[in-house]
Amino acid sequence: MPEVSAFEVMIFLLVTGAMLLGARAERWRARSAAKVWRKKRGASWRPRVVRPDPGAQHRTGGGGALPAFDSAEQLRCVMSARFAKQPLLSASERRVFFAAERAIAEAGLDWRVMAQVNLGEILRCADERAFAAINSKRVDMLIVTGGGMPVAAIEYQGSGHHQGTAAARDAIKKEALRKAGVAWIEINAGDRSADLEREIARLAAGGERQAVAG
Repeated sequence: MPEVSAFEVMIFLLVTGAMLLGARAERWRARSAAKVWRKKRGASWRPRVVRPDPGAQHRTGGGGALPAFDSAEQLRCVMSARFAKQPLLSASERRVFFAAERAIAEAGLDWRVMAQVNLGEILRCADERAFAAINSKRVDMLIVTGGGMPVAAIEYQGSGHHQGTAAARDAIKKEALRKAGVAWIEINAGDRSADLEREIARLAAGGERQAVAG
């Protein structure tokens, strides 16, 4: 194992100390700003507790219900909390995922299937408001080419999928994908694997036609 020089140890300690001081300074600035604001509002003011919406993380793909706080506070919260892993897809969604992979392999395509893809990662738009409308929305699965270009989104419509605002969210996603030239495949609970295979074969044939036309 290579020896560590005294100079390298000194640099490491200086960098670590600077990071710790920066985190403490950031927290101090946040607390000072809060004190000034409370003083302006008056002594009768009390902080309002914002409780996270249990469904917000799923809807926004990143828990937008919680108030913003600095990196040091985020780390403290994470260190004091317990985390547990959970499946990326439900059992029904996994069956659709594997059926799509089989259909692609049998068709001899170089496509791949990705799960839980954020639309902000695969679509771009110069209109900031329009992009914000789709940025945090996700599709259950996404078929991409070997080069990573989106081909089709797959949405599994389970028995409770159309509750609440789900239909409106699907309409937003579907329209944005349509404008970008990405196909939309809906798989319902009663559909068979053959239905998905037929859709993928149709997409493959359309891609071949476009290649010939190009």
